[in-house]
Amino acid sequence: MGKRVVVVGGDAAGMSAAAQAKRLKPDLDVVVFERGRHTSYSACGIPYWVAGDVDDVTQLVARTPEEHRRRGLDVRMGTEVVALDPERGEVVARDVGTGSESRVAYDELVLATGARPLRPPVPGIDAPGVHGVQTLDDGEAILDALRSREPRRAVVVGGGYIGVEMAEAMVRRGLEVTVVDMAAEPMSTLDPDMGALVHKAMEGLGIDVRTSTAVREVALDAEGRARAVVTDAGELPADIVVLGTGVRPETRLAQEAGLPLGRFGGVTVDLRMRVCGRENIWAAGDCVESLGLVSGARIHVALGTHANKQGRVIGTNLGGGYATFPGVVGTAVSKVCDLQIARTGLREFECDEVGFSWLTVVVDSTTAAGYHPEAQPITVKLIAERRTGRLLGAQIVGKEGAAKRIDACAVALWNRMTVEEMTALDLGYAPPFSPAWDPVLIAARKAADLVAEDTCR
Repeated sequence: MGKRVVVVGGDAAGMSAAAQAKRLKPDLDVVVFERGRHTSYSACGIPYWVAGDVDDVTQLVARTPEEHRRRGLDVRMGTEVVALDPERGEVVARDVGTGSESRVAYDELVLATGARPLRPPVPGIDAPGVHGVQTLDDGEAILDALRSREPRRAVVVGGGYIGVEMAEAMVRRGLEVTVVDMAAEPMSTLDPDMGALVHKAMEGLGIDVRTSTAVREVALDAEGRARAVVTDAGELPADIVVLGTGVRPETRLAQEAGLPLGRFGGVTVDLRMRVCGRENIWAAGDCVESLGLVSGARIHVALGTHANKQGRVIGTNLGGGYATFPGVVGTAVSKVCDLQIARTGLREFECDEVGFSWLTVVVDSTTAAGYHPEAQPITVKLIAERRTGRLLGAQIVGKEGAAKRIDACAVALWNRMTVEEMTALDLGYAPPFSPAWDPVLIAARKAADLVAEDTCR
């Protein structure tokens, strides 16, 4: 048997690293520790499972522990790594069921510990009836509550991706839904003017959206279960409370072992995904910080797309190859009922933080030719650097056919294109899919005109 690789975490990043390393170098002894009951699953699919789009949890599992084992991986479920000992090259693993501990040596260590959900530090936040949305077990707990307790009113704390997606799931389940968010508008990954469009659309769907509102307490009934969410603007009755307050890198093990962390609390790694300053420790997924290709600064973006790519990079390097992960531009899409939401690159305040001088355009158009019966409204916002016209960010809100247009903007960002260069992009056209001038190109043209006017002043 060859060198031993120990992987901490059995989801996207960890299993991608383990599988790729074993595929390239079959004599590797690859041991994976996973404290939960599932491997290689889609946490992003939980809201759609709760909503009823997914019939069974197995549909969210890309590869089971048994399938991984058949490919030669030593996958140890229900086992949590509780400590790292980099000096001795060992991890301390604890059986979740029995509590027994053992030390396991490694030649190479891969940290794929993911992220942890943020919970507001308020009384009652850990009470029964308050649900996070991080693992498949969380999804099962929410579905069990919906079936057994038949709630009528849901309060979703947080108006980000998970918050709006879970609000949709609850609406489709027939519940009265209130979303509470401290930000001025929901979807704070957008600029406030675009978030306002999301706010209006959510209210049009019957969702009560309370922005600029802080949660003070989760009030409990006589049995100790959540019965209401107390905010600084009053009490909101709730038969079920769902937390969509975002995540932070899960880096307790790394921090206790003295590994370097960045400003967002994520492990810092080089382009090969090796932990900075450590020759035989690697990290990937939601527990790391990535290079933001637009800002040039390290950022934390928790997405399965990046986790899978980063894990594969590690596996390639462990398997004797050479691979790098260059960074991210920050592309994400979501939806709430029939409203699609997308963004990439920087928001206005992030441009200010980095020191860009910028200007913006906002364009209202349609997803298809205006005369076509399937045409839907779409709003596109572009942020460009003054003088140079380099695209810095894009945001899109609209109906069917809107969100995936963000991909053209993401490619433009990746290639450091200017808005003037974007106007000549050869995008697909037919009346059912786009006006003759695609909304992205209209926005690029107007941005280019604005840059030219600004340069001539």
